[in-house]
Amino acid sequence: MAERDSRADPPTRSRGERLPGGPGGGGAGRALALSTAGFAVTFWAWALLSPLGATLREQLSLTAFQQSLLVAVPVIVGSLGRIPVGALTDRLGARRMFPTVALLTVLPVLYLGHFADSLAGYLVGGFFLGLGGTTFAIGVPFVNSWYPPERRGLALGVFGAGMGGTAISAFSTVQLAAAFGTNFPFDLVAVVLVVFAAIAFLLLRDPPDRPVPSGSVLARLAAALRMPVALQLSFLYAVAFGGFVAFSVYLPSYLTTAFGLERGDAALRTAGFVVLAVAMRPVGGWLCDHYDPVRVLTGSYVVVTGLAVLAAVELPLIPVGTVAFLGLAAALGVGTGAVFALVARLVEPERVGAVTGLVGAAGGLGGFFPPLVMGLTYGVFDDYSLGYVLLALTAAAAGALTITGVRARVRAGTPR
Repeated sequence: MAERDSRADPPTRSRGERLPGGPGGGGAGRALALSTAGFAVTFWAWALLSPLGATLREQLSLTAFQQSLLVAVPVIVGSLGRIPVGALTDRLGARRMFPTVALLTVLPVLYLGHFADSLAGYLVGGFFLGLGGTTFAIGVPFVNSWYPPERRGLALGVFGAGMGGTAISAFSTVQLAAAFGTNFPFDLVAVVLVVFAAIAFLLLRDPPDRPVPSGSVLARLAAALRMPVALQLSFLYAVAFGGFVAFSVYLPSYLTTAFGLERGDAALRTAGFVVLAVAMRPVGGWLCDHYDPVRVLTGSYVVVTGLAVLAAVELPLIPVGTVAFLGLAAALGVGTGAVFALVARLVEPERVGAVTGLVGAAGGLGGFFPPLVMGLTYGVFDDYSLGYVLLALTAAAAGALTITGVRARVRAGTPR
């Protein structure tokens, strides 16, 4: 059991005073529910290509590397796009940004569903589909501004569970395409995005006392880049969330190739992985509200290291392989929640959006490279083991950074 963290005592308040985001805070619950729903919907769109990877490989006669590139392109765009989107959210607020990004995402969704018919076409559509992955940088500063420090870990964990939109895609895309035609999943997502944009425009509200930073977007991004804690947290999130993204986009292809599963079966197993990781993210945030977040995060990286080594052995999928993958899902989910509990603790409120953009971008980029590495590894060695060994080494490095540099910053209580 991790030791209880005594440094995060709730702030004192006078009688009748209401903490922002507390039970009497009015809009905190609605803000959390709407932002989580928006995150899930846009992530559903963001992950549309992944379950179709094996099908598109056959239809377009792709190599293993080309298939990996196809499903990875939305990831890198959605990652890099978080940097300006996070800074813009600090300035413009989530009420403007959420519906705007949702509506812009409709365009590539419809293009992919009706017009893309070649590798180049899908790469172009996937590039702009990356817009759906940027909403993470909208929701984190928004939720952070509604909740007091002692409740942010759980609140941000609940919001982060919106990454379960990838599970919706994994569960439904292949099945809907088979039942109603290949266009139907894209049309359905486009309609849902439009509906969410309308609801968000009508009901979403930024807190009245939201801090609005001064200075240009570029100046604030440059200031965030100069913060050592932002760079450290970026690496840690690249390992935790990047690992989750990498598995969610490449696991269907891996299970099909390495274990001979049918595509529908592989998609459902991937959805199970995603659901478990999503469920564990709020758990990670809750643990960090009540216990030492450094120990929580370090423990998750230790588990990832051990299970990645086990996966590298490529033992039978049932039961050992399944246990390894589900354990990785749980550990990565806890890790993603723990990293942003540390963001809320170590970064000033007016900088959360800019820092979230950087950290979120690093997380997405962390999910971009592993599918490419796995595709190259299999193409060269006809084996995936090297990819898992590299994951184990990276997770071990993240654990070492957490227990040393990040622990020192948490003890000092400063973002500098």
